[in-house]
Amino acid sequence: MTKKEQRYMKTAIQTVIAAMMDRVMERVLAKDPFIKEEHWAQKPLYAALVPDEIFKGSHFERRFVTPFGNAWQNLAVVAASAGLGYGTANHRLDGFVKSERLRRITEVLNRLEHSQRGKRKVQPDWDAELKYILKGSGEDVPVSVICDVYAEDKATGRRYAFELKAPLPNSDQVKVSKEKLLKLYSMTPRHIDEAYFALPYNPYGRRENYNWSFTARWFNMKKDKVVLIGEEFWEKIGGLGTYETFIEAVNEIGQKYKERIYKEYLGMEPPSGAYELKL
Repeated sequence: MTKKEQRYMKTAIQTVIAAMMDRVMERVLAKDPFIKEEHWAQKPLYAALVPDEIFKGSHFERRFVTPFGNAWQNLAVVAASAGLGYGTANHRLDGFVKSERLRRITEVLNRLEHSQRGKRKVQPDWDAELKYILKGSGEDVPVSVICDVYAEDKATGRRYAFELKAPLPNSDQVKVSKEKLLKLYSMTPRHIDEAYFALPYNPYGRRENYNWSFTARWFNMKKDKVVLIGEEFWEKIGGLGTYETFIEAVNEIGQKYKERIYKEYLGMEPPSGAYELKL
């Protein structure tokens, strides 16, 4: 990625984040502010024991986390468009999957979800599961899959699909994503060259330390090559240098919004060291 491309990508990433943060600030300052009198009336015991500022922070957090979950797709599309050349969200792919392959997909998912009495719990193994499924034949059945993010590398022509989830998704979300990925790889002809289950960052730090039970039920998060976490995902969807660009973009814009939150929402001056923490 050239310096010019990096600057363009960084600006695009900051535009997405700024738009989301501006909406959050408008909501907590004007549309849905924390009103201490309502808090006292609804939770008098809490208000008697805990400072209002603690619940004011929780009020902000609830109105921040949900919209940021939706922003991940937009950020991924920006990275794909700037890096690979094309990206879009909620992209539909229509194709055909042989009937026995569909049956085997259901079988594989059921084995992972339900333990058989008297037998050891089946552990996820993407390569073995896909190999078993692709041996299935039968009539062609029309199937549609809506990808969270679809991208194309304009230089090579390769096509990518990503099931992009928050780092700690629930079990049902992961199951649906796995089913979609298995169908994408089972289509004839295929509409993708590569498809992945992706997490935008790793709250556990290193990949070998990732330990969320709901994802581990469906994927071997440490070994399955269909899984991308953090830097692996950003480099795949945007090309080399994307993760570094993403980090720079967030760190540059972060100080502005921290200052606004301290002054406009919490009504205080930023304390010493408020801007030291960066990605």
